[in-house]
Amino acid sequence: MSDRKHITFIVNPISGGHEKDEVLKMISEVIDSERFDTDIRMTEYAGHAAEIARECTKQGIDIVAAVGGDGTVNEVARELTHTGTALGIVPCGSGNGLARHLCIPMNTRRALEILNKCRIMNFDYGVVNEIPFFCTCGMGFDAFISLKFAEAGKRGPITYVENVLKEGLNYKPEVYEVEDETGARRYKAFLIACANASQYGNNAYIAPEASMRDGMMDVIVMEPFNALEAPQISIDLFNKTLNQNSKIKHFQTRRIHIHRQEPGAIHYDGDPIMTGPDVDVHIEPLGIRIVTNPEKPEDDSQPNPVLNAFSDLFNNINNVRVDIEKGGRKIQAINKLMLRKLSKL
Repeated sequence: MSDRKHITFIVNPISGGHEKDEVLKMISEVIDSERFDTDIRMTEYAGHAAEIARECTKQGIDIVAAVGGDGTVNEVARELTHTGTALGIVPCGSGNGLARHLCIPMNTRRALEILNKCRIMNFDYGVVNEIPFFCTCGMGFDAFISLKFAEAGKRGPITYVENVLKEGLNYKPEVYEVEDETGARRYKAFLIACANASQYGNNAYIAPEASMRDGMMDVIVMEPFNALEAPQISIDLFNKTLNQNSKIKHFQTRRIHIHRQEPGAIHYDGDPIMTGPDVDVHIEPLGIRIVTNPEKPEDDSQPNPVLNAFSDLFNNINNVRVDIEKGGRKIQAINKLMLRKLSKL
């Protein structure tokens, strides 16, 4: 009986800054033709990746590899849940949240080599108001920042930090009624994020300890923060230490119901949509098969020592809060200094 497998590559020609002709050339060079049959499908319009993935599951294709950013990966993955077809990822976007969590290399050639190794595992995924997601969903400031990030003329971690610093201080927190298996709670919060994986993308870790194989979601409640606390939150996002921040409440659950006072935006894997005041989220345990890195199926890297130094800096700044609060220009100078330093990391 042959172990030969078939991989269909679904390529988004407009994602990220990668030259797709080079990617297509590498597919033919790197994928082991003695073990895999391959075909390549280019997406032509919104939703086309989902259509192709759906066809592949009906045809019994072994692996469907999404070549693109988080949007393409999410669109393909939604069609592969609870099927025999596995998801492969060749990250070519700006955030690449799921690929980073699963330790798929950002280098295209190395990502293709992971497909050659063909280590397939089952992972959890989440569902928010009947929409599957694979990294995170959220509301409040979380969804608001997703809107700003989508509108930004440039992408990357610095854009994300800039939006957190600039918009966070003006954003008005909302009151949320949250109910899970343990009972109901009420929070006044900037955001509530439900995480299946550890990060948004760009190594911004909203839930540093999240696992995609534990049958649980990590719920992060961010309380209101002021101008002095914004840089620390930004640093903690990239340093995998957000769960240690005093403004963060964190718990795990399998399902959650969230009620807010008004309809508004939510996001799933960074894509914002408008919904009503009630939001339901749950985890589907081990409901999707993914080709993963055999050496490191999930990210367990340690905090960045350089960012730890920045964290100490801003903790020291908070110790002289009264003096700094007297001068708004000093706060702006601190924020700009941090952005300049981060951009060099």
